[in-house]
This record gives sequence, C-alpha cells and structure tokens, in this order.
Amino acid sequence: MKRFFGWAAGLFFAAIVIGTGAFLYKKSQTKPVIYQVVSAERIDIVRKTVATGSIVPRKEVLVKPLISGIIDELFVEAGQAIQEGDLIARVRVIPNMVSVSSSESRVNKAKISLADAEREYERNQTLATDGTIAAADAQKTEIAWQQAQEELKAAQDNLEIVRKGTSQRIGSASTTLVKSTLSGMVLEVPLEVGNSVIESNNFNDGTTIAAIADMDDLIFEGKVDESEVGKIRVGMPLELTIGAMPEKKIQATLEHIAPKGIVENGAIQFQIRAAIAENKDATIRANYSASADIVLEKRENALAIDEALLQFEDDQTYVEIETAPQQFERRDIETGISDGIKIEILAGLTEEDKIKNPNPDAPIAVSGGGAGTGGRRQPGAFGGRPRRAT
Repeated sequence: MKRFFGWAAGLFFAAIVIGTGAFLYKKSQTKPVIYQVVSAERIDIVRKTVATGSIVPRKEVLVKPLISGIIDELFVEAGQAIQEGDLIARVRVIPNMVSVSSSESRVNKAKISLADAEREYERNQTLATDGTIAAADAQKTEIAWQQAQEELKAAQDNLEIVRKGTSQRIGSASTTLVKSTLSGMVLEVPLEVGNSVIESNNFNDGTTIAAIADMDDLIFEGKVDESEVGKIRVGMPLELTIGAMPEKKIQATLEHIAPKGIVENGAIQFQIRAAIAENKDATIRANYSASADIVLEKRENALAIDEALLQFEDDQTYVEIETAPQQFERRDIETGISDGIKIEILAGLTEEDKIKNPNPDAPIAVSGGGAGTGGRRQPGAFGGRPRRAT
C-alpha cells in the first residue's frame, strides 16, 4: 500500500513538472504578428501655410486740433457713423499772455501807422487838387493809406484769434471747430470735455481727439516666416479665422508681400497684407486678431494614403502590398503634394491595393477604408500594437 502511494505521488509530481515546463515553453514562444492593411482613398489635399495678424481698416485717420486749448464740447462718440466735414469737437482757447501782449502791441502800431498814412493822404489830396503835386504822387499816398487800413484789420483779427481762437471775419472757418477729414465710423474718442489738447504742427504730433476709419474697406495684416515667404505670391486666396468668431471663415486675397524682413523673436518675419472680401454675414471690428490659411497648392479628388505607410530606401519611396493573407511584396510609388497627414499618390497604386502598415505604433486608417472617408482617421485605427494570433 505504501509503495502504491509512493508511485502515485511520484507520478503526480512528474506531471506537474512536465505541465509547468510545457506551459512556460509555450508562453516563451513569439506569436506571429498580424499586420493591419489599408487602401488608398480619394480626397482633396490642400498644402497651406499659416500667417498670424489682425484685421485693420485700410483707411484710418487720427483727428487732431489746429489750436491748443481745452475741449469745450464733443459732438461724436465711438461707433457713430460720420461724414467728412462733420463737427467732432469745439476747443476753447486759453490765451497765452505773451502772445496776447505781442498782438496788442501790433494793433497799436497798426493804428499809429494808419493815422500817419491818413494824414499824408489827406494833405496830398489837397495839394493835388491845387495842382501843386502830380496826381501820381497823390495816388501813392492813397495806396499807403489803404495798406495801413488792411494791416490794422489783420492785427485786430490776430488779437481776437489769440484771445478766442477765432474772429468775426473767418466765421465758420474757425480753428476752434474740429471737423472730420474722412467719412466712416468713429472708432474711439479718447478725450472728455475739459481735457487739454495740443495743436498739431511741425514740432508736435498734437493730441488725438478721435480716430475715424472706413469700416467698409478692411484688410488683414500679418507676418509669415522667411521659410514660407518664397512659396506665396500676390493674388493667392486666403481663408481667415478670426479669434472672436472661430466658426466663421472669411475670404481674402493677398495683395502685398513686404520686400524686406524684420527680426522678431530671433526669426526673420515678412509682413503681408490681404484685402478682405465683402462679408454681410458677420460684423468685423477693427483690431480683431486673426490667422490666415494661405493655400499653396491644392489637389481635388486625389488618390492618397497616410504618410505613416511610406517606406524609404535610398531616394526611392515604396510601400508593401498584400499579395496573399499576411504576405507582402514591395511596390515602388511616386508621390505628390502632402498636407502633413495625407500624401498624394501619382503612380504605383490603385484603390484596390491593400497596403501594409510597416510601423505597429503608427496610426493609420481602418483596413479597406476607401473613398468617402474624407481623409479622417477612424476611431481605433492604427492604435496600439499589431494583433497577434491566438
């Protein structure tokens, strides 16, 4: 009996050892890889570059006063439509005492000169009547008298302008009235009644009372990197995406590329300008930030595959085509434009060919995905490692 139990225990132990060894051996064996395959598809491929910038009016003017003083009255506010010549503000002059004194002195001198010219004129008129002097000499004194009268009027006007900023003779042409020089929309009025302003002259830009722009003529101003500027040209179409309206796509046409680049953050950037097409579906405001997609090249209904499927040897591009289940052969191909995800196939493939995914970790489209997928990746496609046989 003891011998029987001994044999049974030995057999049981041997079975455990053999089973464990077989299990570990089987587990250590590499399982064959099952590669995923995918077909080429018909899609539209667009190669483009992106420029960042903002939307600005083509015509924008800063209205400044022609005389220094204090804002006495404002007639406009931001957002208001305005016509050229409309009143914007009235400036109240604060007299400069030095200028007032100088102007008063000029008036007094003009009065003295007029009185002297008048006496000379009356005396010569009497002498000319008696025939004592020639009529030509009498005429000279008459001209001098008239000139003295005009000089007095000019001096008086100057004094009135210095004191009030206007005079009775210039009337509506008063420099105290600030008028619009452009028809459009008032973008901003940075001042309030009571603020001081400085006149615009050769030595001073002057104080801005209002900014006015033609909002019916907008442009996109942006910058492109030097690596991309050689690929664009005037006349190219742009598609603008505005930060405040990401769902809207605004069309524009490239009309200017700067001939000289500027250094910005260590890189050379070139300024571009594009005319925005009329758009009645969206209200576009000045200084909206925007990005512009510039279409460099486009292929419609092109045969394309995912770039992850490509393999390279020397200067030749190729893919592996399935000839039988999980059996592949090399096929040299010719490629066209790429959008960074999909690449155009010019020769070497058809829509019926099944292409091997050479990289188990590379995302590709679901096997058999052909025309109609629109170039979008399918959920779960190319994800993870290749399936292994069980």
